Amino acid sequence: MPDTASETSVAERTAPALLAADDPPPFEVLNPDGRARALLICDHASRAVPQALDRLGLDDAELRRHIGWDIGAADVTRRLAELMDAPAVLSGWSRLVIDPNRLLEDPTSIPEISDGTVVPGNRALEDDGRAARVEALFRPYHSAVEAQIERARARGAPPALVSVHSFTPVMKTRERPWQVGILWGQDPRLAVPLIDWLARQPGLIVGDNEPYSGRAGFGFSIERHGTDNGLPNALIEVRQDLIDTHHGAADWAGILARALDEVLADAAVWRELQR
Repeated sequence: MPDTASETSVAERTAPALLAADDPPPFEVLNPDGRARALLICDHASRAVPQALDRLGLDDAELRRHIGWDIGAADVTRRLAELMDAPAVLSGWSRLVIDPNRLLEDPTSIPEISDGTVVPGNRALEDDGRAARVEALFRPYHSAVEAQIERARARGAPPALVSVHSFTPVMKTRERPWQVGILWGQDPRLAVPLIDWLARQPGLIVGDNEPYSGRAGFGFSIERHGTDNGLPNALIEVRQDLIDTHHGAADWAGILARALDEVLADAAVWRELQR
């Protein structure tokens, strides 16, 4: 297996007015030469906020909540990249700064309130402040994903795109029964067999476009980089209480690695998408 830590590369920063020299970079690339025919992405890997934004006016406890990032998702992605020998691109900032999995025109792209928490640093944000976040953080992350896809194409093996997320066990007093959900939009090639594989595992309740729907604006990244490029794609949501420890993340990375290895070995996944 490759040593993903030694093969990690980091993007050059842009927009120095927003990012200080010791701020986290806008993205991280793991295992760029991985041989698996899959590209992993993690849109909500980090809860970091550029120093210039003063934590968006929030305390650390709020940023550690699910509103700041997808708890456990980065840990699963890192382990999955190693198990599969797959490249991975992870975002480097909190989803509250700007959400890479939303259209820029979406009001939740830079939310003024999230799950009942007011985000002072996002209120009355002027156009130049919004543009700085787009140019320093949003565009570099998506450019990194595009670069990895082109790298794979150059090897003659366009990848399947797999986006790793996590969801809360309870939302607005409603308990969520699924341990894992698969979100997808117009492309069933990877998502449907992945749902079927997971549903065959004893004790698993698998959501098909649950707890969110990939057809309702929650799958921007897989649509932009997957469907729009003709690549098989799926967004995986794992319940946070199952992956909020290293042991849980390791267990779920193992489950997902087995699922993806088997599903991606099926030639049907790679057939041309019928529009």
